[in-house]
Amino acid sequence: MGRKTIYAVVETGGKQYKVTPGQTIEVEKLDAGGDTVELDKVYLVADGDKVTVGKPTVPGAKVIANVVSNGKGDKVIVYKFKAKVRYRRKRGHRQPYTKLAIKEIVVG
Repeated sequence: MGRKTIYAVVETGGKQYKVTPGQTIEVEKLDAGGDTVELDKVYLVADGDKVTVGKPTVPGAKVIANVVSNGKGDKVIVYKFKAKVRYRRKRGHRQPYTKLAIKEIVVG
């Protein structure tokens, strides 16, 4: 019939991402020693019509990803200003990130 799609909801860096194999995502910077990363906080796995929801995580499930690159996001200007007291503070910030290529989703 239709194509069988598999996707998972994983958490890394305090944020949740819906990932599918072959997708690239930008996550909070990871201290990845090698070039592969295992994300084991998997909250949901949908394999075709079979959906597995974890309590809180799916046991034995993990997402394997390759580290593509590390980088910094666009600059955000943080400007503080108080009227009538000559108070001004200007500061820039670039959030570091890690770009991951999702290789496969392993169901427990």
